[in-house]
Amino acid sequence: MKTLEQLGIRIPQILLPKNIDISSWSVIACDQYTQDRDYWKKVEENTKGKASTLNLILPEVYLNDGDKAERIAKIRQTMKSYLDQGIFDNEINGFIYLERKTAFGRVRKGLVAQIDLESYEWKPFSKANIRATEATIIDRIPPRKEIRKGAPLELPHIMLLVNDKDKKLLEGIGEKVSKKKPLYQGELMSNGGSITGWEVSSNQEIEYLTQALNEIAQKNSSDDGSTFLFAVGDGNHSLATAKAVWDEHKEELIKKGADENQLKNDPVRFALIEIVNIYDQGLTFEPIHRVIFNIKSKDLIQELSEKLQGSCSQLESAEELEKAVKESWANFGFVFKENGIQNYILMKTQIKELAVSRLQPEIDNFLKSCPDSEIDYIHGSQEVFRLGSQENALTILLPPIAKDSFFDTINGRGPLPRKSFSMGEADEKRFYLECRRLFS
Repeated sequence: MKTLEQLGIRIPQILLPKNIDISSWSVIACDQYTQDRDYWKKVEENTKGKASTLNLILPEVYLNDGDKAERIAKIRQTMKSYLDQGIFDNEINGFIYLERKTAFGRVRKGLVAQIDLESYEWKPFSKANIRATEATIIDRIPPRKEIRKGAPLELPHIMLLVNDKDKKLLEGIGEKVSKKKPLYQGELMSNGGSITGWEVSSNQEIEYLTQALNEIAQKNSSDDGSTFLFAVGDGNHSLATAKAVWDEHKEELIKKGADENQLKNDPVRFALIEIVNIYDQGLTFEPIHRVIFNIKSKDLIQELSEKLQGSCSQLESAEELEKAVKESWANFGFVFKENGIQNYILMKTQIKELAVSRLQPEIDNFLKSCPDSEIDYIHGSQEVFRLGSQENALTILLPPIAKDSFFDTINGRGPLPRKSFSMGEADEKRFYLECRRLFS
């Protein structure tokens, strides 16, 4: 049996604030509500004068503002002051099992853990234990590096998916620890729901996690000996940033003469994350639909039908189209208006992988010869039908995400195209809560 370390996992040293007030301490991931300054202004009002993770992060809504350098400097200063002023309790040497009840009534289980960044790779067709799910845009890494490099603290909003159909890891450890007194419990702000966390640190609990992870690893191993243990669900660019910062820091340590033991245990080598079972009923996968402006709709549909070996039929209504698309993992819907006539086209295919992994490359190829066209990504079928009623737009309704083929598709075809899926609604994204020491 492999050790946790051999699986790319380490027992973290977690910091939580004393007398924790979750309603003001915890705020949503920095990459949410990036077009909604009013949301973040309300968060500022809710946390004014209080210890809060808002003071330790840079919401991406402000990334392009002229005061970014000042904001980052203030974050560093606040991190140091929180450590110096005794905001945090004693470090917890253990994992945290949590249950998050969202405002939509769903309960999602998670395990806060620490991963070895040497076990992660975002580049396509990697054979690492931990792999990216979507294409990584390199330009997004540098601004995030400015924030992470040299930061005294790390706060996680990264969520890793584990392929655990038997529900042994999270559900199993939850049964063991949820009878104990929680480490924390409370309501999250701004429609975030509630959260409860329990410490996982006894020898028996660690042994259980190790056994469960070994069983999952064995079931997710390929003939070439590689293991696909975790897929990045949320925070792909944040994890890629953590890797980039560690790679630079490692080179600096080596130049200074650091030995293997120092490299092996440096805090920057690790990242705090939350593990979630892809089969958790509280975890919803929503497709992200497409809208293309200034395109000859019928030409693109014909091209996609040929490339994907699909059969097309005209349907009578939006309701009929939406129902038909939801009936299969491999069906697509097209909505467009031409010469005043509204069209609802269903395309049936025999695609076995995640549908978007086959669709998006064909769209990209077609658009290369359409310089005036523009593609955007939209959430919810209502928006698909609203935009599809405009004369210059073609909207594409994507089918549900097939959890059973998720890991197999990435293992066989590499990371999915950009904007392939969304894990739940915006308010269900991870909230910052736990911290860990990073740069001393």
